[in-house]
Amino acid sequence: MSKQVRVRFAPSPTGPLHIGGVRTALFNYLFAKKHGGTFYLRIEDTDQTRFVPGAEAYIFEALEWLGIAPDETVGKNEKFGPYRQSERKAMYQQYADQLINSGWAYYAFDTAESLDAMRKEAEANGKTFIYNHSVREQLDNSLTVSREKVEERIANGEHYVIRFKTPVNEILELKDIIRGDIKFDTNLLDDKVLFKSDGMPTYHLANIVDDHLMETSHVIRGEEWLPSLPLHHLLYKAFGWNAPEFAHLPLILKPIGNGKLSKRDGDKMGFPVFPLEWKTEEGTSSGYRENGFFPEAVINFLALLGWNDGTEQEIFSLEELVQKFDLNRIHKAGAKFDPEKNKWFNHQYLQKQSDESLAESFKVILDKKGISTSLDLTKVVSLIKERAHFVNEFWDLADYFFEAPTSYDEKAAKNWKEETPGLMQQVISELNKIEDFTSVNIETLLKEWMTANEIGMGKVMQPLRLSLVGALKGPHLFDIIEMIGKAETVKRIEKAIASL
Repeated sequence: MSKQVRVRFAPSPTGPLHIGGVRTALFNYLFAKKHGGTFYLRIEDTDQTRFVPGAEAYIFEALEWLGIAPDETVGKNEKFGPYRQSERKAMYQQYADQLINSGWAYYAFDTAESLDAMRKEAEANGKTFIYNHSVREQLDNSLTVSREKVEERIANGEHYVIRFKTPVNEILELKDIIRGDIKFDTNLLDDKVLFKSDGMPTYHLANIVDDHLMETSHVIRGEEWLPSLPLHHLLYKAFGWNAPEFAHLPLILKPIGNGKLSKRDGDKMGFPVFPLEWKTEEGTSSGYRENGFFPEAVINFLALLGWNDGTEQEIFSLEELVQKFDLNRIHKAGAKFDPEKNKWFNHQYLQKQSDESLAESFKVILDKKGISTSLDLTKVVSLIKERAHFVNEFWDLADYFFEAPTSYDEKAAKNWKEETPGLMQQVISELNKIEDFTSVNIETLLKEWMTANEIGMGKVMQPLRLSLVGALKGPHLFDIIEMIGKAETVKRIEKAIASL
């Protein structure tokens, strides 16, 4: 790559970071690292009316947790600071003025009421009102009012905006790394607002100016910004600047139906759409972290939403993703979010964890439940982990190791026949004879006893598991017996005989 790669993630602090935004940040991060470049984060908070306290800190914490923190951002390696647009406010005016002076923009004094009236009139006539070349010469702006009058109105504190003067009768032939060649007819574009009389720029102006001043080489963003591409291209032209290369990422789609993945989909189907939990007065939105996802699993899953390396490989470390990432392998079509696949990835990463570290996490859960145990938690974890997607499922998978059953599965209890209590008494006798109380030895001796007495396996094994676990679930039965010990095993069988 000829120029130094500098890419950015530029969220607005208007609420929690959506998982779609996380993927945008991830793809920027991977691209930067692949090319030995810089990944920076800029906070785009020009719209102060939508600012939400805590949202900015949330964004930083989320990216840190995911392992894709930026190289430069607010308070970190501020090479082109400040990195908050609200703190760059003073510089945007000069660029807006530059566009006015060069004839690429104009002042517009139209009130919100007058524009609304024109929209309604157009609708009544079956048309759509667009503020562009077709109407701008008839409206209340500096194209129709003398320079002196414009200056007088501004001096008097009259509200205005600065609009971009979109060229007429041009076909823009633009390139997008993902989508290829795209054509836009300038006659179909509106004259977007670039600057407001409160001294704040709109996204369009601030983003172009900042990308230029911060030496952004590639803009990798969601496809919702594709309609803005012609305006952004024209703004670079108007300033006489070289434009970065653009890549517009496909949407992350709902699991069921059409359209973009939303928080509502997550609420309805019981999966998170935010990396971290987000609390408001209205309630709490769940987060991947609090739901027990490993950050590596989230990254792996998101990377494959809209991209693949051309192979069947599914499990990638962050280092492998960096090595293999290629913008040209991003799909144009949207990628459906699959909650089950999401859980599958977490299951894969859970299996990769050491039993020791998982045991530590499980101990936290047991402590919260007020359960102290002398059992080897590492061994317990090794027996149950392959059935788990999350550490927080360990208790449901292993509660019988720590507590005797208080009830018995009704369906399984139907296998408790008239002869079962007598057989279970015999099992107790056999267990009491065993001195080397290890899983392998218990299994060998009990099966020898069953074979010698021509007792069917099902007649003993199912009722025995029911006695110890309360249901027909759990790992190898004899591993359970070894873990809970002889005395506890006998006690539970006796309780089952008395209860069932």
